[in-house]
Amino acid sequence: MTMQELLFSFTGRVNRAKFWLTLLAVDIAATVLLSIVQVATGSTFVPDAEGNMPSPGLGAGVIVLIILIAWMWIGLAIGVKRFHDRNKSGWWILINLVPVIGGLWYLIECGFLKGTTGPNQYGPDPLASA
Repeated sequence: MTMQELLFSFTGRVNRAKFWLTLLAVDIAATVLLSIVQVATGSTFVPDAEGNMPSPGLGAGVIVLIILIAWMWIGLAIGVKRFHDRNKSGWWILINLVPVIGGLWYLIECGFLKGTTGPNQYGPDPLASA
């Protein structure tokens, strides 16, 4: 699986290690990029004494929006692939919309439970090619 397929495709399977490492790397990259935007624009994202939030400007806002959309897309793509490894539909990613229980379910299902051994309807076993 290429890096582009890993990050942006909703097909295929990933094992737990690749799931965790990808999420960690993407979170670190997003944090660094957002910090660079914050420093470059002089925004503190902290209210002043009157409670007003400083505006980073339209350009910085667009950059932040692009970073956040990419971060979300990659998170969805890697989560769907993890559900595929568990031999479940990618639509199970929507379990995250259920407050508290949905997030716990997602964490346990994708983060801790072993994937299907051998090939399934979503592709070959990612551990077999590792």
